[in-house]
Amino acid sequence: MSVFTVLVIVVGLAMAFDITNGFHDSANAVAALVATRAATPAQALALASAGHILGPLLAGTAVADTVGGVVHVAPHETVTAIAAALTAAIAWNMVTWKFGLPSSSSHALVGGLVGAAIVAGGLSGVRWGGFSDGRPTGVFGVLAGLAISPVLGVAVGAGGIYIGRRLLRRARREINGVIRKAEWVTASALAFSHGANDAQKTMGVVTLLLVAEGQLSEFAVPFWVRFAAAACLTVGTALGGWRIVRTVGSGVYRMQPLDGLVSQGGSAAVILVGAAVGAPVSTTHVVASGVVGVGLQQRAHHVHWAVVREIGAAWIVTLPISAAVAVFVYPLWSAVT
Repeated sequence: MSVFTVLVIVVGLAMAFDITNGFHDSANAVAALVATRAATPAQALALASAGHILGPLLAGTAVADTVGGVVHVAPHETVTAIAAALTAAIAWNMVTWKFGLPSSSSHALVGGLVGAAIVAGGLSGVRWGGFSDGRPTGVFGVLAGLAISPVLGVAVGAGGIYIGRRLLRRARREINGVIRKAEWVTASALAFSHGANDAQKTMGVVTLLLVAEGQLSEFAVPFWVRFAAAACLTVGTALGGWRIVRTVGSGVYRMQPLDGLVSQGGSAAVILVGAAVGAPVSTTHVVASGVVGVGLQQRAHHVHWAVVREIGAAWIVTLPISAAVAVFVYPLWSAVT
């Protein structure tokens, strides 16, 4: 098989991952909107699709730079490592989607990259990094962002609902109509932030491939890669992820309109900050933790803690399982590439 053919296949695999990311994680942008009856499913998906197109095109490439810097192996090993990582991430996305579990595509991709890079180049095949000039670099920088962002999600959700309820404590029930309209604004921001952060992970992987194969002289994301990643994320969103919508929208905590407004707005803010500093945060876990924060502030005993524990368990196991799958499939890809 020619080098160019292999490159096309692996780029196609990256876009397939982006599609699974879309139908797996699109639920995060629309769950509250649908659960609080601010929009129909069709309206919510159309809104999310628009945000997922605009986010990758307008938000820069800081996250792509971070993801592209995780693997540090010889150029001839890069294609195999990335193919194995993408295979592992897609497999985990499909399994968790099947069971309606809102796990993280970001965790799955990073776990796959680490497992494949270690097979390809040992521990030195991974750029472990940390922080440089206030920005995350390498695996430790990525893990810091993935760990901190859910905590911020809880804090912003709890603080936001406290302030919102104080401000509206004398409001009549008719205010819910206004809040539902405002939810469209925060849902748009959340969809934009999801596109800005999540599509860049695919952009970073594809750009790394192009550099390794000599198609690019330096790591700079081409426009066609940005557009393709945006389009594939949007296609995935259009396919929907209703199993996960039910989990996030009502499985964690049954939300009212103000809850949806606050959780969406707070989550969007956390994710956009992550995109700005180059931290590939987990949209899934930020949104789910925002819902938990809203529930904690009001009625902690109404939070469905069994579901929260399932999400937390997925948070813990996604990285090692994805890494293990990448290790397993690496020899298969090595035989092809």
